[in-house]
Amino acid sequence: MEWVLLLVVGIVAGTLGSLVGLGGGIVVVPALIYLGTIIPSFGNISPQVAVGTSLIVVIFTGLSSTLAYMKYKTVDYKSGLLFFIGSGPGGIVGAFVNKAMDVQTFSLYFGIFMIFISIILMVRNKIKPMKTSETRYHYKRSFTNEEGVESYYGFNPLIALPISFLVGFISGLFGVGGGSLMVPAMILLFMFPPHIAVATSMFMIFLSAITSSIAHIGLGNVNWLLTLVLVPGAWVGAILGAKINTKLKGNTVINLLRIILIILGIRLIFQGLN
Repeated sequence: MEWVLLLVVGIVAGTLGSLVGLGGGIVVVPALIYLGTIIPSFGNISPQVAVGTSLIVVIFTGLSSTLAYMKYKTVDYKSGLLFFIGSGPGGIVGAFVNKAMDVQTFSLYFGIFMIFISIILMVRNKIKPMKTSETRYHYKRSFTNEEGVESYYGFNPLIALPISFLVGFISGLFGVGGGSLMVPAMILLFMFPPHIAVATSMFMIFLSAITSSIAHIGLGNVNWLLTLVLVPGAWVGAILGAKINTKLKGNTVINLLRIILIILGIRLIFQGLN
């Protein structure tokens, strides 16, 4: 039964991660830490093992989501690769910083991070692109939607690379995709259409999770048995989340996720302070 529960965790993580561009680690990491305390067969799951295992799952979530979004032609590959120049090294640095964190410290900072993400999800639909001249963009892109309406967006790499480095650092540190920061930045600062922002974020998450995972594998932070159970569920969930993203606003799901994140975040903060 415990392995079925783990499969469900993978499905939920993949669906929510793909739906809102988070990557799914925000579900997997706290779930693994909690399940490790109540299910003896899982063993004692340290924050480092939870993060390393989560990042392997995020690779498959990101890949599955990217393949699904490819069908809808909403992935901006060139922008995603440019963002990866920053997020790749950031993920490696985050993995080594994670190594020095004990359970209390990790719980405290991860709890704060979860509450921060819930706030981002609360205001994300209210985010409006900054009014700026297209001539200020060093890298310009365009997108034509299904109705034939063309929109323009772009970014300055000198601004985008530090942001993507921070996203990668958070990915390596907490085992999450980092899309909670990247998607709002794409929409607010660079005028990405929302669907393009989520799809491109998942592509970047896929790439940065690979580099972060390599670092965690080298540090021995991956439980491969748990990974083998989580990955199939995450793969299916990511495809489902991509379909929901293109058809529905998903406000009900996002509202539910916000509440869960706040509750879990407060619980982790109390654990970290005790």
